[in-house]
Amino acid sequence: MNRMNHLISRRVCLALLVLLGGAQARQLKPTAYALHVTADRAEPIYHRGEQVTFTILLTHSNQPLDGAKVKWKISRDGKEPALQEGTSVTKAGRVVLSGKLDEPGFLQCRADFSLPGESVPTGRAGAAIDPLEIKPSLPAPDDFDAFWAGQKKQLATVPANVRLTPVTSPAAEVECFDLQADSALGKLSAYLARPKGAAAKSLPAIVLTHGAGVASSRLPTATKWAQDGFLALDFGAHGLPNGQPREFYAALLRGELKDYFWKGRDSRDAIFFRELYLRLQRALDVVTAQPEWDGKRLVVCGRSQGGGQALVAGGLDPRVTFVAAEIPAFCDHTGITQGRINGWPRLIPNETEKPDPKAVAAVRYYDAVNFSARSHAQSFVTVGFIDIVCPPTGVYAAFNQLPQPKRIWNHLDTGHISRAEYEAGVRDAVLAYLKQSAP
Repeated sequence: MNRMNHLISRRVCLALLVLLGGAQARQLKPTAYALHVTADRAEPIYHRGEQVTFTILLTHSNQPLDGAKVKWKISRDGKEPALQEGTSVTKAGRVVLSGKLDEPGFLQCRADFSLPGESVPTGRAGAAIDPLEIKPSLPAPDDFDAFWAGQKKQLATVPANVRLTPVTSPAAEVECFDLQADSALGKLSAYLARPKGAAAKSLPAIVLTHGAGVASSRLPTATKWAQDGFLALDFGAHGLPNGQPREFYAALLRGELKDYFWKGRDSRDAIFFRELYLRLQRALDVVTAQPEWDGKRLVVCGRSQGGGQALVAGGLDPRVTFVAAEIPAFCDHTGITQGRINGWPRLIPNETEKPDPKAVAAVRYYDAVNFSARSHAQSFVTVGFIDIVCPPTGVYAAFNQLPQPKRIWNHLDTGHISRAEYEAGVRDAVLAYLKQSAP
């Protein structure tokens, strides 16, 4: 990858870490200007070949701004090169554009306006074209199932050696433990929480996965789900000690775990996600080995990198019965081979004209679309129509592989963000499954 492509891809990945790692983004200087982009349908879903009309509205102090120059692009899911681009002058504050796709996918309209001394946030809108017909860019490798059966067999030869250390619980009715266990590659480090006095075989289990970054497991998160009646296990992506000072994890992110998501990306056996997926399998093994598990209901829930892990878990372990994947990563790593955009973490850079055949071969073993096709779990997925980190084309490619029953929640006007109502919606979906599946 040349230096420019490296810098572009690095900026995208670092943007995700800022969004999901808790860092505070630089605040834009307050401005009276605003850009809004909308499609011509309240629910912007179209058929192939249909015209999509986008309207750009530029305002100043909430009033339409006439005669201003606005730069715009219409692209396939934000991927360069754009299908159309140009600069237009606003009339009554508006610029009206149109585009179409002749195959299933997503159109994105982006608008930019700038003046010296002003920083106006970019405006975006997305439109879906037959999204339920989007297919994976490439099929799974012929030996996909044999490879993962071999990986799980190797993991089974490593004793879990589970160590549970009681820790102070944030809730009086919940007991909590620092959980450490061995895995085939590194360690499993987690927090385990359960309602006090839970009887044997009485609790559904939930495994909670993390977004991108380097951090401790989350005791409050596990505790909250235990309050909802779960045997809850929250584990970090790197097997690190829990409860350390923030600087401990920040130093690792700056140092040996910097760009961890690109480690070994051209090798099926050296790629970082082999370690992560085996750690995920170990987490499933450990929680289902607890005497309180009811032996029937196993949920995996996460956002972004964690959402990708949730989809993977559904195909990796047949015991998983429900998957909640919010704006999931790992979807359609090879989209670029079909002129589409790749999902996070861009294991093959989207700017590459000729993808490395070794990388194309390696990343297919770690693609959520292939695990989704092997899932037997019920599923709830969310997707951002203007998400440029985990783009909707890839998310739908994975969603369409999932078995029924399944449901997808379209976030029509947001990108790679989470809102309180989104988190509440995911929790509601999990709790609805819990109620529906109760004995």
